[in-house]
Amino acid sequence: MSNIPSKGVIGILTGGGDVPGLNPAIRAVTIRALREGYKVVGIRKGWNGLVSMVREKDHDNSEYFVHLTEEIVNRAGRTGGTFLHSSRTRPSHVPKASVPEHLRSTYNKDINDLTPEVLKNLEWLGIDYMIPIGGDDTLSYGVHLFQKGVKVIAIPKTMDNDVPGTDYCIGFSTCVSRTISLINTLRTSAGSHERFLVVEVFGRYAGFTAMLPTMAGAANRCVIPEWKFNIERLTELLVADRMKNPSKYSIVLVSEGAQFEGEEMVYESAEKDMFGHAKLGGIGDMVASRLKDLSPQFNQGKRIDCINQRLGYLVRGGDPDAIDSVVPMAYGNLALDLIMQGIHGRLVALKNGRYDNLPIEIIASTKKLVNVNKDYNIDRLRPQYRSFEMRPLFIMTSE
Repeated sequence: MSNIPSKGVIGILTGGGDVPGLNPAIRAVTIRALREGYKVVGIRKGWNGLVSMVREKDHDNSEYFVHLTEEIVNRAGRTGGTFLHSSRTRPSHVPKASVPEHLRSTYNKDINDLTPEVLKNLEWLGIDYMIPIGGDDTLSYGVHLFQKGVKVIAIPKTMDNDVPGTDYCIGFSTCVSRTISLINTLRTSAGSHERFLVVEVFGRYAGFTAMLPTMAGAANRCVIPEWKFNIERLTELLVADRMKNPSKYSIVLVSEGAQFEGEEMVYESAEKDMFGHAKLGGIGDMVASRLKDLSPQFNQGKRIDCINQRLGYLVRGGDPDAIDSVVPMAYGNLALDLIMQGIHGRLVALKNGRYDNLPIEIIASTKKLVNVNKDYNIDRLRPQYRSFEMRPLFIMTSE
């Protein structure tokens, strides 16, 4: 590292699921910070990096942090994913089996709070400001650190677009763009065989990733976590949609967190991460199966087969689109603006088409969900198409 006196050291990390736009955000923070006279430390593997490093001068901690340069971030800045890597680590709730080996004699409970180690590691690295980039799980621990006295500025990232306080989270636009593109690819098969097309998309608690592509014309119907749907009504609607279509197919988008009327979420496995979330997946399979079984009731006794596809990581991999290249750049620079003013404890955000910042506590104080009364037609199982004047770019917010 340079011997030139530094204005301070900024730490940056990415947590939770990868999305396109993380590397542009890291690049923006780093380049601006270096040019303003700060040093930047990239924490690798999310919060896990701040849990696992060993505070010894000669120990090889390259797995857990790296001193960032323009050369490093420029090389990665146009690509998807996160070159700092990620994890779903929650340092305040670490299971015994996940405690780093060198800490096991001190932390040997079933669930351990390793926050004291995180605070010591931040001090050992000389970090003055911490910039976590993540969803509400990753950022909720940032709130916890802020309450412990760490200077934190949060950048919202989640393809579900569900971080409270902001109209936009990094990754959402690329997710919507990919979803529309992939559905258009699948149309040819659905039409060729005159079938239902059932497409499962991400969205544990919030249905924005199903709503926006449907609004854009990618699907006839969508079912979302915020409203438990009636499968017979969905079948009836899709049969009618199929009959109106000259190519005799219809499409439904299914959020992974969607639930049948009278039933609960469908999980791929019972194993939970440190934030208490079991892995979702399989609701699309169940919807497809029940649509086939119920279709004769609404189709003169004839069964309609389904093409059933879970988009999964196809919509979160690869390069960012234009919005997920521009917004991360702005968010990174917003974070530096705040640091240079000596301000912390903030979430950078987009509100009503303008860049802004809000108290970081908003992340943990509320949930950002589709407003069913305003934006979702519960009878037609699709978005409402009305009152667009003065709405945000992506139409729906939690307000």
